[in-house]
Amino acid sequence: MAESSGGPKKLLWIMIILVLLSSAGAAAAIYMVLDDREDNPEETTEETAEPQPPVFLTIEPFTVNLADDRHGTRLLYTGITLRVEDEDTRELLEEHMPQVRSRLLSVLSGQEAGELTSSEGKQQLATAINERLSEPFDENQPPLELREVLFTEFIVQ
Repeated sequence: MAESSGGPKKLLWIMIILVLLSSAGAAAAIYMVLDDREDNPEETTEETAEPQPPVFLTIEPFTVNLADDRHGTRLLYTGITLRVEDEDTRELLEEHMPQVRSRLLSVLSGQEAGELTSSEGKQQLATAINERLSEPFDENQPPLELREVLFTEFIVQ
């Protein structure tokens, strides 16, 4: 019987040793993970780079005749602001503003009033404007980076 009373004590000591070893292993793993983060501060700064402020180009509002539909001649009065990638793109567009306005007029005048009254129609128009203005103005022009076409005024009559 003396041997049977030593069994549970032995088992208890083995369990205590296993708990201590697993706790020490977990503590070592946590320490290594935290230490690895401190060793690589460049990686964390690259991920949290400061966002650049948006660059906008406002185009003066204008009025165009829309394509004839079943209601006859209709007008569109619109103001457009372009969100561009950087200052260089904004300056390039300002230098070519007559061409920008001409391209906008050709895209807008080809629209029908019925298409423009829905939000889907406005989104399709914004996509068409973005595609048309992304085409180069000169032979040696770098590609334009237009991020978004924003309608600041939009009236269909």
